[in-house]
Amino acid sequence: MDLDMSINAPHSMGTTIIGVTYNGGVVLGADSRTSTGMYVANRASDKITQLTDNVYVCRSGSAADSQIVSDYVRYFLHQHTIQLGQPATVKVAANLIRLISYNNKNMLETGLIVGGWDKYEGGKIYGIPLGGTLIEQPFAIGGSGSSYLYGFFDQEWKEGMTKDEAEKLVVKAVSLAIARDGASGGVVRTVIINSEGVTRNFYPGDKLPLWHEELEPQNSLLDILNAPEPMNT
Repeated sequence: MDLDMSINAPHSMGTTIIGVTYNGGVVLGADSRTSTGMYVANRASDKITQLTDNVYVCRSGSAADSQIVSDYVRYFLHQHTIQLGQPATVKVAANLIRLISYNNKNMLETGLIVGGWDKYEGGKIYGIPLGGTLIEQPFAIGGSGSSYLYGFFDQEWKEGMTKDEAEKLVVKAVSLAIARDGASGGVVRTVIINSEGVTRNFYPGDKLPLWHEELEPQNSLLDILNAPEPMNT
């Protein structure tokens, strides 16, 4: 493999993104690894982007494509809110993303999960995969790490979960994907959206559960060599 080709490859978020509904709102979660070919370009990127005060989007695929779609939709929703005098609903935000993704499906390489809460329908999750289809789901998973999670979610997801149960499920699922998927890694970020507002949480990589064949975090050999010698008393 050509070294220059890998270094100069487009930034891609080989990713794990998740959206889960619970009794009262939604929880969104994502890992933080952005790759450029075989290299990790950013190990702590934020893949959960705010669209409005009550709607967020999880981004996967091409980093550039997902960012420009998010920027356009944020601008349109801002205009929509000014004209109506009230916040946009989750469905409106999801439909805007669907419209842009479908109309540009030959050029865009991004899959998105929209989640949020509004006073009309409560917490909602919408998946918009490649091609611009819009699917309302009780939970949605996307990105390269999602391949390892379908069976897990079929078994573990249940209706009427509490907020804590939903967040624990999301963190556990992302950590499972990180363990198996080479394109997912770093930290886990979650966003909880309900009638009370938005809560962001951060779970560093060394605090995530370890799974089969994963190794405990070790200090770098360089850290050990450069450590000051203990003083003799």
